[in-house]
Amino acid sequence: MNAPSLTPADLALAAALVLASAGLSLLLDFRIHRPMVVASLRMVAQLLLVGQVLRIVFRIGHPIVTLAVLAVMAAAVVYEVGARPERRLAGLWHYMAGGLPTVVCGFAIVVLALLTALSPSPWYDARVAIPLAGIILGNVMNAVSLALNVFFSAAVRERGAIEARLALGATKGQALHGVSTQALRTALIPTINQMAAAGIITLPGIMTGQLLAGMDPIGAAKYQILLMGLMLSGSFAGALLALKLAATRLTDDRHRLRLDRLRPRG
Repeated sequence: MNAPSLTPADLALAAALVLASAGLSLLLDFRIHRPMVVASLRMVAQLLLVGQVLRIVFRIGHPIVTLAVLAVMAAAVVYEVGARPERRLAGLWHYMAGGLPTVVCGFAIVVLALLTALSPSPWYDARVAIPLAGIILGNVMNAVSLALNVFFSAAVRERGAIEARLALGATKGQALHGVSTQALRTALIPTINQMAAAGIITLPGIMTGQLLAGMDPIGAAKYQILLMGLMLSGSFAGALLALKLAATRLTDDRHRLRLDRLRPRG
């Protein structure tokens, strides 16, 4: 059994529900109707464009083309993860602290999965590598963004306590351990909650898609287990590395807190 092909009339149902939600927001003066409509229009345009591009990429199947697509994804991730935190490091550091860990840890997990568990032939098969990279990079990006946002906000909020620890002889790592722990836990909460609820409260997106495509439920569950493990490990590694880089930049060799290196978003 294959998933049924959707017609424009089928997609009109989703559009009608979005418009109904936006209309209700407008009627009740919640002022969320414009972002809802704009986001929906962007989503449609972006997904249709990506669908056309991937159709061409899959047809060509050349590793250079696949690598080019992955490079574009990496560049977009570096920009997005640097633009999200409310506070950021001055200069290019706000891209380095978030973008570098996301790309390095994300692609390391992707390559590991391609060479071991998934093992497509060839191992760089675009039909496997690109969707997998999208899933992993997206999750690592969210974790890194959350981690940095919480870390910078907490460092500003708890400046007095951090500087008191430093004055009492604590190293910068010891002084920032509390805010780092808080940031890492916050970054992993969405993924951990998703894993804890999988199968009981929700059917994850990948498993749902495979079931709609006719895959055996046990086989779909195995793929979802693998992907959730990859997402959790990639998110943990990316957030941890980002926090290490941020802590290094937010202090100096004399173990002083350097909040002057932070800038507000805008």
